[in-house]
Amino acid sequence: MTNETAVQNRGILRRTYDWLMNWMQTPYGVWVLFGVAVAESSFFPIPPDVFLMALCISLPKKSFRFAAICAVGSVLGGAIGYGLGLGFMDTLGSKIIALYGLADKYEIVQHLYQKYDALAVGAAGFTPLPYKLFTITAGAFKINFATFMVVSLVSRSARFFLVAAFIYKFGAPVRTFIERYFNLLTILFLILLVLGYLLIKLVL
Repeated sequence: MTNETAVQNRGILRRTYDWLMNWMQTPYGVWVLFGVAVAESSFFPIPPDVFLMALCISLPKKSFRFAAICAVGSVLGGAIGYGLGLGFMDTLGSKIIALYGLADKYEIVQHLYQKYDALAVGAAGFTPLPYKLFTITAGAFKINFATFMVVSLVSRSARFFLVAAFIYKFGAPVRTFIERYFNLLTILFLILLVLGYLLIKLVL
């Protein structure tokens, strides 16, 4: 990808973001959030977190409702991504992965699935890892679909409800904090979950 193409792509993304954010100010904002959550899990580049924050800040009392809508949309999108990998990996699936420069990560994800099975989806669903890479490859590697859906629901819900909880508790001023430190917070939270799991396993 040339520098000129990269600049053009960033311009397109910015215009798309601005256009969607304008829709967030309308009565259709919830549907925009749902649509972005569905699309981002399978092919769309902009994460739904920013739109979730916008709605939560505008109506803090409905923060958890917005988080639930976002989680359901994201899991549905994950199922679509799974289907793309399962039935169309050689055509659509591989093109989507290549579009985001993730083709070189394919074998790494394959190794993660071989070692951790659907738990790898949980890490991707909660942390800043590219979720669409994991949903598409989950289908390609034929990860158990029921397990995939359960892990996706838990991890995506945890991610979005964390955002909602921060805004519900602290209001608009916390947005800057979330945008700056959210990736670090999710990684630290995931480490605590893993340590807790290992501790329980050792005790039992």
